[in-house]
Amino acid sequence: MTNFIFRAPPIIRFGPGAALKVGEEARRLGAKKALLITDAFLASAGVIDPIRQELVAKGLEVAVFSEVNTEPTIDHVAGSLKLQKAQKSDLLVAVGGGSPIDVAKATSFLATNPGVIQDYMGLEKIPHNALPLIAVPTTAGTGSEATATTIITDVAANVKMLIISSRIMPQVALVDPNLTLGMPKGLTAATGLDALTHAIEAYVSKKAQPITDLLALAAIRVLVKNLPVAFHEPGNLEARSQTLLGALQAGLAFSNSSVALVHGMSRPIGALFHVPHGISNAALLGKVMDFSLPGDYARYAEVARAMGLPDLGEDQKTAQSGATRVSQLIAELEVPTLTALGVTKAKLEPVVAKMAEDALASGSPANNPRLATKEEIISLYQACL
Repeated sequence: MTNFIFRAPPIIRFGPGAALKVGEEARRLGAKKALLITDAFLASAGVIDPIRQELVAKGLEVAVFSEVNTEPTIDHVAGSLKLQKAQKSDLLVAVGGGSPIDVAKATSFLATNPGVIQDYMGLEKIPHNALPLIAVPTTAGTGSEATATTIITDVAANVKMLIISSRIMPQVALVDPNLTLGMPKGLTAATGLDALTHAIEAYVSKKAQPITDLLALAAIRVLVKNLPVAFHEPGNLEARSQTLLGALQAGLAFSNSSVALVHGMSRPIGALFHVPHGISNAALLGKVMDFSLPGDYARYAEVARAMGLPDLGEDQKTAQSGATRVSQLIAELEVPTLTALGVTKAKLEPVVAKMAEDALASGSPANNPRLATKEEIISLYQACL
């Protein structure tokens, strides 16, 4: 048996109404002043109002930072941190998709540690405990409510900084499917395929371990079955609940086994072309999965079986059927190509070599079952156009 470590939030509450336990959890953590981090749409639409009211009802003073309207950047973190310092917040509550949660994670450790965020890029570089964080996801995709990672873009350097530390794991995850009912179809597809990418890469990762295997396969089962239903029937609460559960399971899995080539290639696309993370993952997944199959047909065959596909008698054939099913799902969910997202051949060619280098430097491709060279990554980017 290989030694392994598994990390997860101390408290995960799941189900309709879970978000309304925020005040109770805040009191349990001993908080007096909460900084609620979200985006302008959720603030203006009133989504955060019941959460804020629950905090106030439990005696907390609440400030709101609602400026996280794009992929999270250093400027977002600076604005959030400034408000945290002014209010002297002792608790952060993140409500939204991966972007507000990532900003909250970065704010939580910068509030208690010296230096600038660039100092902490990489693995386990945060020396002091962060402020406690309650994460309330409103999308079914990133799994950020259950991970020890944050990705913040340094716009000036065109770099997506990956920061991994057990100190930024949320203390509480309140996972409430009611909050996902208003998601538009495009966002449902992008975030759901992001979650499926997490699950597949967590399972085939060279750092996979027994607990992550169970969670990753469970996530694949529920996502492949329920994501199309949530896409075509936006008001289907059961499909929304199962998709959100899959995203949570996938988040717990990849946070402990890491991701692989898709994520390594996705980050430079986000940094240079400002394509949202979930969409770029979805646009890459089919081609990268086809490339990766020969690295571990047995594991990819298990992925196919988790999708509900029949065993074709040979791992290679079964694995290929899984890759085909993923490509069909991507087409069904109307995911645009990289070209449609603005990553044209003319724009790609001058920067593609640097993108491949940045992908390799991220470390994620080293976990892929089939290792890719710089030249092979360049070819994959071109194929995804």
